[in-house]
Amino acid sequence: MTKPKSRHAWTVKVGERGQIVIPKEARDIFNIKPGDTLIMLGDKQQGIAIPTKNKVIDTIMNAITATNLTKRYGDFVAVDSLNLSIEKGELFSLLGVNGAGKTTLIKMLSCLSQPTQGDAILLGNSITEKPQAVKQMINVSPQETAVAGNLSVRENLELIAGLYGQSAHNASESASRMASQFKLETVEHKKAKHLSGGMQRRLSIAMALISNPKILFIDEPTLGLDIFSRRELWEAIESLKGTVTTLLTTHYLEEIEALSDRVGVMARGKLVAIGTVAELQKQTNTRTLEDAFVALVGDIR
Repeated sequence: MTKPKSRHAWTVKVGERGQIVIPKEARDIFNIKPGDTLIMLGDKQQGIAIPTKNKVIDTIMNAITATNLTKRYGDFVAVDSLNLSIEKGELFSLLGVNGAGKTTLIKMLSCLSQPTQGDAILLGNSITEKPQAVKQMINVSPQETAVAGNLSVRENLELIAGLYGQSAHNASESASRMASQFKLETVEHKKAKHLSGGMQRRLSIAMALISNPKILFIDEPTLGLDIFSRRELWEAIESLKGTVTTLLTTHYLEEIEALSDRVGVMARGKLVAIGTVAELQKQTNTRTLEDAFVALVGDIR
């Protein structure tokens, strides 16, 4: 048995009969008891055993873990004891009518609003205890298009890159990369105020990504856009899957179906259901996401 390389890692060996010997220190810290389920990481003969109930699993598997997250404004409860886990690289969508609590949840997770109760861990950092560490790993594309209208597309991108500490050279390279990724090359010298609504939203998301965040929050990205602009933006958002953990809020059902790995349905501040589109339809015995949504929130919206 080797000495742990960090306080949360122990190398264990598999015996001749397949038994696993776990150090007492690890058993005590993880509160491992006979019969507990373990996740094994490593090769066939030697690896690391971690109990599934330990918070280390959240760090390995999840980008976001919210526990009893609550936000009150006086007597009004905007988000009510919400529990949620989102895996790294997942595109997770929040679906709900206006006032369901979606935007309030994003504000708490992005450290723009302090929870009244509960906490959330983003890539190992608490939003209540280490908000600055959280902010260094995330970015937000708000519902309101956040671009400087009198600056060109390139100037907007370079400005944000510079604000995040990139040198002039690196900011220029980052702006070129984002313009290419979001198909903005043909308008990069055009003032943002002269762009279409779809182009402005695309630029807003590119600005949010230029800091290379590990988690991106996108609030109502296609609100008010025509069908062609929406589909173009969907392609840009879908390209983030697997590399950037994305939390998307929307009330467009077709947007959910086109983009989401999983969906969380919110109503009156509560997370009333979670799963893939197919799982929600099966849960409600319905054939469409619209029917599933109505069945889940119709009586409590």
